[in-house]
Amino acid sequence: MEFLATRSGLAESSYNVTVFATDMHGAELYRSGDPDRPLFYRSAVKPFQATAALDAGLSLPPEHLALACASHGGWPAHLAIVRAILHGAGLDQTALQTPPSWPLAQGARDIQIARGVRNPQRIFHNCSGKHAGMLGACVAAGWPIDSYLDPDHPLQRAIRDVVADATGIRPEPVGIDGCGAPTLRGSVRGLARAFAALSSSERCRPAATAVSRFPALVADNDRPDGKLARWWGGPIKVGAEGQIGIGRHGIGIAAKADAGRSDVAVAAVIAAADELGLVSEAMREGLASEIEPPLFGGGRPVGAIVRA
Repeated sequence: MEFLATRSGLAESSYNVTVFATDMHGAELYRSGDPDRPLFYRSAVKPFQATAALDAGLSLPPEHLALACASHGGWPAHLAIVRAILHGAGLDQTALQTPPSWPLAQGARDIQIARGVRNPQRIFHNCSGKHAGMLGACVAAGWPIDSYLDPDHPLQRAIRDVVADATGIRPEPVGIDGCGAPTLRGSVRGLARAFAALSSSERCRPAATAVSRFPALVADNDRPDGKLARWWGGPIKVGAEGQIGIGRHGIGIAAKADAGRSDVAVAAVIAAADELGLVSEAMREGLASEIEPPLFGGGRPVGAIVRA
């Protein structure tokens, strides 16, 4: 699937996106590009990492589970829930091994600076909810917490098993994600299979429900994936470098934008979902700026990223 960035009537850039859709039985529903090209899933598999944490004994209310699946913006509500997850495990933010960061959302960063915060903090990292959930799972299972990011840690091995079951692909060899956690290898096909499973299996139901019910906790409302989540009615999760998985009623759709742009990946999964009859007219109207992301000049729209 190809998209063009058109400004003032001129196509300035083109973006290729691999897209694949499947149902819970493995039937191919849609394909564009090579869905078997290797990639790292990055944050797109956070719901499955959280599922492994639940399997290990972690117990969280849905709002807290949503943060364990999130790439949050660092708003006060996000940080309060991360602290609550840690507190429930008898820990505080010093246990986190995320790199010190500023909040992902500029507005959230401005709040911290206005409060007099002068240095980045581990809890501000957009993956701190995932790490808090991992730490809580380690405490619940009696596993070491100092080494919770080691690829050979029992929790990380359990995560690989959950992702393998969901994707149908052994997610190895692993890499290192931006947050320091192991990141798992797979493909767009595997990610689509995973989101078909996420939207249909009993094992994944808690994470799927949390992600679907609380999209503002999983992604800021002003990000393209957060806006799509408000309309979609099923689990959605983006990953770094322009990838996304969405699922609904046993159908999984995944996309990977070659240029690493999440807005283009979101536009691509909407396009595929529309071709499969999964997008209503009201959704098209409500998601107009995600279907064709606008380009600005002088503070006003002068073009858009459109499907070629």
